[in-house]
Amino acid sequence: MTLLQMLSFADTGWGMALLKAALMTLLLTLAALLIGALVGSVIAAAKLSRRRVWRWLGDAYSILFRGIPELLLIYLFYFGGASVVSAAHHWLGGDGYVDVPPFLVGAIAVGLISASYQAEVYRGAFIAVAKGELEAALAIGMGRAMRIRRVLMPQIWRYALPGLGNVWQMSLKDSALISVIGLVELMRASQVAAGSTHQYFTFYIVGGACYLILTGLSGRVFNFAEARVQRTQRRNPAQS
Repeated sequence: MTLLQMLSFADTGWGMALLKAALMTLLLTLAALLIGALVGSVIAAAKLSRRRVWRWLGDAYSILFRGIPELLLIYLFYFGGASVVSAAHHWLGGDGYVDVPPFLVGAIAVGLISASYQAEVYRGAFIAVAKGELEAALAIGMGRAMRIRRVLMPQIWRYALPGLGNVWQMSLKDSALISVIGLVELMRASQVAAGSTHQYFTFYIVGGACYLILTGLSGRVFNFAEARVQRTQRRNPAQS
């Protein structure tokens, strides 16, 4: 069987399976990024807090999720989560072992890892915002909610966007680790195809090329977003 036949979208080819796996990788990474954004913003706020206990908790979160290997965290969430769900199931009178959805576990695990890096991105972006802009907004009578919505958040988004692009690329590659718990994403599909055809070198090269395409295209998207934000800032009379 030739390479084109193996990668075709026919019944005997692996093209459709790899395409579905690539879409699953994108969905998993997007879900993880959104979870990381929610948790990361809370961790960033804790690190910026004036209360020592909140700063300590934020630092502890970063140390924990940046210090433990990602694969170990995935195993802990998957098997630990299944144990907790099974114990709750038994307590309610059920029987047997209850599995947990690999996609949900993967999104949460990669998302919480992503949150530890996103927190630093948001914290740095907040520090980069010129305090004079907030003072000017306060001087013209803007309320707290309006200052956050119209002055603080656009500036944080502007400064955080390059760092978020790096976090996205990291999460996209971390999604390959979810293959160990059975989710058929790009890495898992490449493994299955390689094992079924015994063309290990070919399909691992194809899998690597697919990751390069995904990272390249997503990099272009973030570059476009950065350029668009910069043009918006230059056109804003308040910045002139």
